[in-house]
This record gives sequence, structure tokens and C-alpha cells, in this order.
Amino acid sequence: MEKNSRRSFVKKAAIATTGLSVMPSLSFGSGFNLNQDKLKLAFIGVGLRGTNHLNNALQRKDIEITAICDLDTNRIDIALSKIKDAGFNTPKVFGKNDLDYRNLLELKEVDAVIISTPWLWHTKMAVDAMKAGKYTGLEVSAANTLEECWDLVNTYEETGSHLMILENVNYRRDVLAVLNMVKQNIFGELLHFTCGYQHDLRGVKFNDGKSAYGKGVEFGEKGISEAAWRTQHSLLRNADVYPTHGLGPVAVMADINRGNRFVSLTSHATKAIGLNKYIVDNGGKDHPNAKLKWKQGDIITSTIETSNGETIIVTHNVNTPHPYSLGFKVQGVQGLTDFDYHTQRIHVEGTTKGHGWENMDAWFEKYDHPLWKKYGELAIGAGHGGMDFFVMNSFVESAKENIAPPMDAYDAAAWSAVTPLSEMSIENNGAPQDFPDFTRGLWVKRKPYNWMKDTY
Repeated sequence: MEKNSRRSFVKKAAIATTGLSVMPSLSFGSGFNLNQDKLKLAFIGVGLRGTNHLNNALQRKDIEITAICDLDTNRIDIALSKIKDAGFNTPKVFGKNDLDYRNLLELKEVDAVIISTPWLWHTKMAVDAMKAGKYTGLEVSAANTLEECWDLVNTYEETGSHLMILENVNYRRDVLAVLNMVKQNIFGELLHFTCGYQHDLRGVKFNDGKSAYGKGVEFGEKGISEAAWRTQHSLLRNADVYPTHGLGPVAVMADINRGNRFVSLTSHATKAIGLNKYIVDNGGKDHPNAKLKWKQGDIITSTIETSNGETIIVTHNVNTPHPYSLGFKVQGVQGLTDFDYHTQRIHVEGTTKGHGWENMDAWFEKYDHPLWKKYGELAIGAGHGGMDFFVMNSFVESAKENIAPPMDAYDAAAWSAVTPLSEMSIENNGAPQDFPDFTRGLWVKRKPYNWMKDTY
């Protein structure tokens, strides 16, 4: 996994922020050790998601884990045990209070940090990390409000410290294969996409304290893992609070922020009855939580328009019975594909037979992405079908060279902005909401990242 030679890079340069945005391989991040042999990596949040990142980091020989932080001492103990078993040195431990992570960020022996905490902490911690000169990896979604989206962009531009949104679905094998097809113009000029996050999370949210997928009906202080914080969003917000798993891959296919951008959004929500039914069915109609009035519509549908004239439909549905699905569709003037774990079909004019669909097995084999061809065996067992290997590899390799990652602060802001914009649209009966241009016009000149190479 270690590279025999590194890509050339530009050392600390006195360049303007505009230059950095147009030429993202340049970096002036403060205090970064560009000549190090190993990346000194810290983890803020070692819950279930943070531990998954930790497990993948422990498979590498080009990092040192110098610090970890979590308020849950049980999760700290689990992390320390894994680090010891892997033969790594014991890291410094933080988590005495909510702000102890800032003491971690003051450490000189931390070059990069991965943040995997509850959503409301994401932007605060990422901003502090960038200001401390750390190469920052941030779990999804990256921000909750438009102000937070701008905080990520402004801090990156002010400090030059890079931010990577850790959207693992961008590295899913079928997603990268379809991206390969898009880049080779299989579908012709692009017109339309669908995507989203449809995942029955009721069992995760309402945990009985015995199993992460139990049928209990408690959350908040009585919940564990995501039940302790995620469910509260369904109680208080009527918005697509988790858009990036679907939108990230589609945004890359559409060259968003790099020759194209999101222009406007409209959103609508159904009634909110799924969670109440779940509570009544599993806890009884007299349970205190059965009296709660949930705000988040069970199904939220958003339509995004782009500058280049494509439309994107994004769906959020986590509170009803639904097999896991991101619902991808890519439609061009020459053909289209519907693909997911449960559906893999394609129609290309002049290639597939008549007006029918064709199974994609042969297509996936032919257009398998160079990354998967090269590293597929290493990725097995890394989590989420192997894509977690690639998102970690991309983060580490980009951080080692202190260059812009494939998914940067502008992407984090644009993809996450769906949450507050959908909330405002729903509140105003589906009224269109203008997307901020987080690049301040630089999307016209920024070149697409080369996703088709066989390195990170």
C-alpha cells in the first residue's frame, strides 16, 4: 500500500486564495510536515463509524496514530485495544469534556485528523482543525446550515488547510464503473439523474439497549450510538438531513463545482407518520414517545437544477420499511442506466437490443474502474463492500502530499447545502431556493478532478 514514489508537489507557496482555488494542487497550509515518512493521524470520534476508519488505518504502514478523542470511555477502550493489537504505539487520549478535542488539535504530533462525530459537531470541529493547520477528513454530512457551509469554505480559503468530505459511496465499485461509462460518453450528453438515501433506520434509531438493530422505542439519553442523537433531527427538522451518499457520486458525474454547479432546488415532504406507527407497534400506544409529533416527512423529494441544464432528483426516506437503496439513475441523450444493489440494468441506443433493458454484468466487467482493478483484493473486508478502503486511501495519500483531495471544501459545502435549502423550500410550499455559489465563480475555470486514474 506504500507508494514507491510520490507525486511531485509544490511546497509552501505565497499564493492568493483565488490561485489556490483554481489550482488546488498548490497548498500553503500552516505547519505541515511535507517531508515526513509517516502521516501522523488523529481521530476525533471513535464510535461505530470512527472505529471503522480506525480499523482501515491500522492496516497501513505509512501512518502513526498519535491521538484519539471521544466522550465515551467505552469507545476509547475499544479503540486503544485495537491499536495495541495492531502493534501501534499508544496514542494520547482526549475526551474530558465537549471541547477537549481542541487540546488534541494543539498537538504538533498531529498532521491530519478524521472527524466522525454527531452531525452538529462536524463543522465546528472541522473549522477548528483547519485553523490549527491540520489536514481534515470530515464525515457526512459536513454541515447543517448555510452559514456552516460557508464556514467550511471560508476557513479553507483563509487557512489553506485542506478539507476532504469522506463520502465513501463515491468509491463504490458500481458507482465508479458508471462514472467510467460517463467519462467515455456511453450515455451521450447528460440530462437527468436520480439518487437519494432510502434506508430503514427505525431499528437503529430506537434501540432497546441490547442490540444496535433492536425494536426498542427509546432515543436520546436512553439510546445508544446513533439513537442518542440522530433521531432528534426527525423530531425537529423537516428536511433532507442526509443527502450526500446519493448526491456525491452524481455531482462528480455532472462535474459540479468544476465546470458546472447547482443552481436551484425545490423540495416537498410527505406526512410524518412512520415513526409514530413504529413506536405504537413496538412500544404500545401508551408509550410516552407515541405522543411525540414528528416533524420530518417520511419521504422528502428534492429536485435540483444545474447550470448546464441537467436535473437531479434526490430522495430521503429512513422512517418507513424500505430495503437499502440509493436509487441511482443516469440518463443521457443516448441512453441510461438504473443501478443499485437490487437493480442493475442499462439501455444504450444502437447497442442494447430494441427498446429493452440489458443486465449490466458485462458492462461492469468492461468498465470496471482502474482503482478497483488495481486494489480490489486489498479492499475486501474494509467495510461497506470495500469502498471504505478507497476513501481512507485517498485521504491518507492526499494528506501525505498536502494536496487538494478529490472531494474538497467546496464539494462539502455544495452537497451539504441540500439540507438547509430543502428545509426552506418545504417551509415555503416547495418554493425554489437559489444555491449559493460556494466557489464564487471559480467553478467556471476549475478543472474536473481526474477520477479515472489508477491511483488515489
